[in-house]
Amino acid sequence: MVAASFIIAAYLCCLGLLSLWGIHRLALLRWFAMPDPTPKHALNRDATILVQLPIYNEPAVVARLIDAVAVMDWPQLRIQVLDDSTDESTAIIAERVQCWRNRGINIQHIRRADRTGFKAGALAHGLQLDAAEFVAVFDADFVPNPAFFTETMGGFHSPNVGMVQARWGHLNRDQNWLTRVEALLLDGHFVVEHTARYRTGRFFNFNGTAGIWRRRAIEEAGGWSHDTVTEDLDLSYRSQLSGWSFVYRESVVVPAELPASMQSFLTQQHRWAKGTAQTARKLALRIVRSPAPPRVRIEAMTHLTMVLAYPVVFGLALLLPLAIAARLDSDASVPLWLDMLALTTTTGSIGVFYAAALRSGGTSLRHRMLEIPAAMALGIGCSVSQSMAVVDGILSNDATFVRTPKQGLRCSPAIHATSGNQLRVVLTGLMAMYYTVALLAVLAAGQWLSLPLLALCWVGFAGVFLSLAGESVRTGATAEMDRQQSASLPGGL
Repeated sequence: MVAASFIIAAYLCCLGLLSLWGIHRLALLRWFAMPDPTPKHALNRDATILVQLPIYNEPAVVARLIDAVAVMDWPQLRIQVLDDSTDESTAIIAERVQCWRNRGINIQHIRRADRTGFKAGALAHGLQLDAAEFVAVFDADFVPNPAFFTETMGGFHSPNVGMVQARWGHLNRDQNWLTRVEALLLDGHFVVEHTARYRTGRFFNFNGTAGIWRRRAIEEAGGWSHDTVTEDLDLSYRSQLSGWSFVYRESVVVPAELPASMQSFLTQQHRWAKGTAQTARKLALRIVRSPAPPRVRIEAMTHLTMVLAYPVVFGLALLLPLAIAARLDSDASVPLWLDMLALTTTTGSIGVFYAAALRSGGTSLRHRMLEIPAAMALGIGCSVSQSMAVVDGILSNDATFVRTPKQGLRCSPAIHATSGNQLRVVLTGLMAMYYTVALLAVLAAGQWLSLPLLALCWVGFAGVFLSLAGESVRTGATAEMDRQQSASLPGGL
C-alpha cells in the first residue's frame, strides 16, 4: 500500500511538472501573437561585414556553402573560411577559395595549428585577423540566399542592437520520417519560441549560424568561450546580460540540411541538451542577480532549464506502467480526472504549439497533422539519450564539440558511429521491451483509458531503438566491407 501510494505520488509529480511546462508553452503562444516591434530602418550599405565559415571535415557540403556566400549581395564583404579539417575538405576549400579569389572576391582560407576551443576557438581566431564592424556566421550545411544581408542589416536600427538572427529553413524536410519530425521541432523553436520571446522583450539566443553580430557586442560580453558545448547560447546570454538587445527576423529564412539518421540526430540533440545544462549552470546566478526585469529573468531561467523536462519525461515513462498496476492492485485512490487534466495540459499544449508552428511557418496543417503525435513519440523515445546528456551537462565540465556530419542531401545518408551509442541503444531497447509487456498487460486487464499514452510511449521507444539498431548494423556492415576491400589491395594499402 505504501509502495503503491509512493509510485502514484511520484507519477503525479512528474505529470504536474510537465503540466507547468505545458502552461509555459501556452504562454509562448500568447506572446507569439504580439506585434513585431522592429521599426523600419534604412540600410547602411557602407558597413563592413566579415563572414565566418567554421568548417571541420565537411567534404559533402563545403563547396556548396562557399559558392553561396561568395555571391551574397553587399558592397563591403570579407569572407573567412575557418578550416580545422583533417580530411579532403581542405583540398576542396582551397580549390573553391582560389576560384572565387580569381573572380575578385575577398575570401581567405585560414588554417590553425590545432583545434583548441573547437568552433568557438576558430571564430575567436578569425576575429583576431579582421577588424570588421559586423560579423556573420554560417555553418557548413547552410545555404544563404544572395539578398540575406539586405534583408537583415536593417535590424540594426539602434546602436544598442548586438545581434540579428534569421530563421532556419529545411533543405531536406521530406527526405524521410525523421527529417519531417525534426523540421517540425525546429519550427516550434524558430517560428513560435524565438518570435514570442523577441516580441515581448525577453532574452532569446543566437543559434550558432544564420545570424549577424555587432563586433562590440561579442567583445563586451567577453568574447567566444569554449567552456560549454553551446558557445552560441552562452555568448547570447552573456551579451544580453551586458545590456545588448537582439532582433529576430522570422521572415528571413536560411535553409539548412537536417540530420537524416537517428544517430546523427541524437548526436546533435545530445550536444544541445548538454550545452544548455552547462550554460544554465554557468550563468544561473548571474541571471538571477541581473538588473533585468523579473519577467525577463524568469523566462531566461525557464528557457535554460527546459532541458530538465527530458529526465522528467523519462521518469514519467518509467512510472506510468507501475502507476497503472498500483491502481489495480491497491486501494490507492487518486481521481482519474486528475490524470486526464494533467495529460491534457501536457499533450494538448504540445499539439496546439506545433499546430501553430506549422500554420505560421507556411506549411499545410492538413497534410502534416500526423507529424505532431510523431514529434511527441520521438520526444519520449529520445528521453533516454537526452536525460544522459542533461546529467552529463550538469556534472561534467567536458566541452568537447562532437559535430553532426552532413551528407549533402544524399538519398541514403551515411551512418556515423558516435560515442555512447551502444549504451543508448541498450537502454532504449529495454524501455521498448518494458512497454511491450505493459501494453499486453493493460490489454489483458481491459484498461482502455491507459492505452493511448502507453501506445505513444511504446511507439517512441521502439521507433528510436529500431532506428538505432538498424543503423548500428549498417555501420558495422560498411566497416567490415571497407576492411575487406582494404585487405584485398596490393600490400594491404
